[in-house]
Amino acid sequence: MKGPIGVFDSGFGGLTVLRELTKSLPSNDFLYLGDNANAPYGTRSFDSVYSLTKKAVKFLFDYGCPLVIVACNTASAKALRTIQQQDLIDWGEDKRVLGVLRPITEKAGELTPSGNIGLLATPGTVRSDSYKIEIAKFWPKVNLVQKSCPMWVPLVENWELSGPGTTFFVRKYLDELQKENPAIDTLLLGCTHFPLLKDVIRKEVDKHITIVSQGNIVANSLVDYLRRRTEIDQKLSNGGNVQYLTTDSSLYFDKIGSRIVGNAIRSKTVFL
Repeated sequence: MKGPIGVFDSGFGGLTVLRELTKSLPSNDFLYLGDNANAPYGTRSFDSVYSLTKKAVKFLFDYGCPLVIVACNTASAKALRTIQQQDLIDWGEDKRVLGVLRPITEKAGELTPSGNIGLLATPGTVRSDSYKIEIAKFWPKVNLVQKSCPMWVPLVENWELSGPGTTFFVRKYLDELQKENPAIDTLLLGCTHFPLLKDVIRKEVDKHITIVSQGNIVANSLVDYLRRRTEIDQKLSNGGNVQYLTTDSSLYFDKIGSRIVGNAIRSKTVFL
C-alpha cells in the first residue's frame, strides 16, 4: 500500500524544508509532523532528543509513511544514526528515514571560495560536532567554525522575526562567530528554523558573505535519492496532497504555518 512522505521537525522550522520539497516533488503526497509541544530540541539531552525523535518517526511510519525525512538538524545529529542502525531493524527493513545534515555537508566545499565556513546551529547540533565530522570526511581542507544560537529557535517559534530584540540576538551570535574567523565567506544555517531569520541575518553581515539555507539542497538530494531508489519511490502515493499534524495547538500552528508555506493550512493536534 502506498503512502505519503513523512516530514518531521521539532516545530515550525521543518516547514521551510517542506516548502522546497513540495516544489521539487509536486505530485507526491506529504505528511508533516511538528512536535511543537516539546520544542525547542536544541537544548535537550541526547537521550531526550533520541526518545522524542524515535516516537515521532514511529508515529509517521504507523500513519502509513514508507519514507520519513527528519527535517530537524538537532534530531538528525543526535538521533538519526541510532534510529537507522537499530530501530529500523524492529520496524521493518522496507522503511527508510533520512536527515537534513548529510545533503548539505556533501555540498559544503562547493559553496565556499576560500574554504572558510561558519555554521550557525542549535546548542545540541554544535555539541554533537556532526557537521564538523561530516564535512571533514568530504572536504578535509574546509575550515569550519561553529556557533550555537540558543535564542534563535524561540524567536522563530514565537514569530519574532524582526524588531530590536531579534536584531540584538542575531547580531550577538554573528559577531561572536566572525571574531573567531574573520575570513568566513559562507554561512551555513544549520537549523531549519533559521531561514526565517535570513532577512535580519543578511543585514548584519557583509554583502560578499553567502548565506546557505538547507531546503533546496535537501529537496534536490531527495529527488536524486528517489531516482536511484525506485523501490522506495514506488511505495509513495502521488496525489499532490499535504497534511499537517502538530503536538500542540492546531490554531496557532495554522496561523504561523500558513505564513511559512505561503498558503492557508489546517492542521490536526495529535499525541505521540
